[in-house]
Amino acid sequence: MKAKCEPADLLQQIAQIQQMERGKLCPLQAGAYYNHQTWENGRNVVRYVTRDRVASLQRAIAGYQHYMKLTQAYADEIIRRTRQAHKTSTSKTTKRKKNTKTTRKLEI
Repeated sequence: MKAKCEPADLLQQIAQIQQMERGKLCPLQAGAYYNHQTWENGRNVVRYVTRDRVASLQRAIAGYQHYMKLTQAYADEIIRRTRQAHKTSTSKTTKRKKNTKTTRKLEI
C-alpha cells in the first residue's frame, strides 16, 4: 500500500472487504477445537470453533485487520490534507500590524 493513497481509492478497497471478524484464534490442546476470543461490551467473549471453520474465520480476522490498516491510512491522508489546507490558508492571510502599546490616562 502506498504511503499517500487517494481517499477514494482507500474507500473502494474498504468496500471490497466482504468478511470481517474481530478477535484472536488460538488452538486448544485437544486439537479438535480452536478458541476464538473477542472483546465485546466490555467483556472477553470466548467461542469454540471446529477445525472445519478455522480457515474461513482466519480470513475474516485478516479482513478486519486489513480494514483497520486501510481506515488508519484514510484518516492519515485526510489529516495530512487538512493540515496542508490550514497551512496554506494561514500563509495567505495578510499580516496584521503590530499592536503598539498606547497608554491611556484614567480619569477619576
